[in-house]
Amino acid sequence: MKQTFLHSTKNSLWMKNYQVLLLLVISVVIYCNITSCSVQPVCGTGIPKNLMAPLGSETDSTITLLWEKPDSCTATMNFEVYQNGSLVATVNKTNYTATGLIPGKSYSFFVKTKAAEGKLSKPGNMLVKSTKQSGQIFNILSFGAKGDGITKNTKAIQEAIDACSPGGTVYIPSGTFLSGALFLKSDMTLYIAEGGILKGSADTEDYYPMILNRFEGWELKTFASLLTAGKLDRSGGYNTTNLSIRGEGTISGGGQVLGQAMTDVEGERGRGRLICLMNCQNVNIQGLTIEESPCWTIHYIYSKNTTCHDLTINSAADNGDGIDPDSSINSYIFNCTFSTNDDCIAIKSGKNPEGYFIAKPTENVFISDCHFIEGHSLAVGSEMSGGVRNVVIRDCELGNLKHGVQIKVTKDRGGFVEDFKVRNCKLQKITIKTNVGYNNDGEPAPKLPFLRNMEFSDLDMSLADTSMAVIIVDGYSGISNYTESLLFKNIRLPENAKIVLNYCKDFSFINTITTSSEKPVYIVTNAVNIRY
Repeated sequence: MKQTFLHSTKNSLWMKNYQVLLLLVISVVIYCNITSCSVQPVCGTGIPKNLMAPLGSETDSTITLLWEKPDSCTATMNFEVYQNGSLVATVNKTNYTATGLIPGKSYSFFVKTKAAEGKLSKPGNMLVKSTKQSGQIFNILSFGAKGDGITKNTKAIQEAIDACSPGGTVYIPSGTFLSGALFLKSDMTLYIAEGGILKGSADTEDYYPMILNRFEGWELKTFASLLTAGKLDRSGGYNTTNLSIRGEGTISGGGQVLGQAMTDVEGERGRGRLICLMNCQNVNIQGLTIEESPCWTIHYIYSKNTTCHDLTINSAADNGDGIDPDSSINSYIFNCTFSTNDDCIAIKSGKNPEGYFIAKPTENVFISDCHFIEGHSLAVGSEMSGGVRNVVIRDCELGNLKHGVQIKVTKDRGGFVEDFKVRNCKLQKITIKTNVGYNNDGEPAPKLPFLRNMEFSDLDMSLADTSMAVIIVDGYSGISNYTESLLFKNIRLPENAKIVLNYCKDFSFINTITTSSEKPVYIVTNAVNIRY
């Protein structure tokens, strides 16, 4: 029987590989035929670049695609998406989720730019990607859960999670399911159906035991979160992988009431999050409404390949950040709407000597097609002592946020922020501040932080409030500590706009003008080589 099984398995694997190879050959033939046709890139379009699917974002019936605009294009434009050689969608974003796919099957994709007059570019690169196999469904009702909004279902839901086989799905149906802290694991999906609400209890007793965590830059014990995955290990790898939290329903926490209760018991830094991921890899959070966190809403630490998309995030709690990537690599945040009582997104990497010597930067953060309705800012910091590099923010709309796009540090942080780009966005303020006056306790890092190599281009800031400076950039005294190498290009400002620079060097302002085609007012001190 064993030999027969192995022989059967080999044949099955051979057939699957043959099918994948055949699909690839057919796709290449179609692709080559298209690329050799007479349709040429048209002016202002060019060819889409770097088509990819974030690792872990595929499901058994969907594949999510991301790509970049052509270098020659900055404004919103249309793209055609092709699946197995056939046109399946025309979109005005640089992302698309293919739906209705067959489990365990490979699909090929490519994208073309479509000009306003209908002309098409050549295709960009081709991507071949497979859906996941379907797994077993574990409906929490089968474990005794009740969706009456009163019964505490922590034990029933955790039993469903523990019973979930690799590749399986814990299914939360319509109803309100009250729960305390839940602990997720590798190779599973938590799926909340339309009309389903996973509701966090407001009782602190439901969030014990305390766990090792990181909050406001320091590793320390905190309450567990409503959803916790992984164990914090600054020196280790990834202990939880291939996790999906998705659906059309809602995750709703205990909100400010729970946050205050946690503060009363364990202090402000003892609060749990709503969703906390530690040392996780290949995580997909998709499609949900996520609200009423006790403090930060989605926080991931020492993690890799985290995708958050098509989310609505609302938070009214103190320190109610939306998404906080923290010493993590490869973050993809797109098609999300934020309304928060603090930073909508805050990119972090530890605090002062601890973060500086752990030295795990947050790298490769891609944010696009998001709407920031209310909050403090789309921020880096203030805890960034491990460093932050390669951040791209584009095609987003920021409402009247308190600080707009903000980089915030203090002299005690150490670390760096570099290779930071904001392109084709609507916003009302840019703030780079090096002396924030909060969360600055503890010993200093051995060096000042440095800020360099940033681009702000093709921005509509015409609705900014001109009673204060619209763009503020600061650095530190001593020319080697100046904030350096910033480009501002194609910026549209309101009349009488002010730009304030201090301790800066090697800045270029190109086509940075007001709505009346005048230059803004520049207030420049302690600066070298500022071109405007």
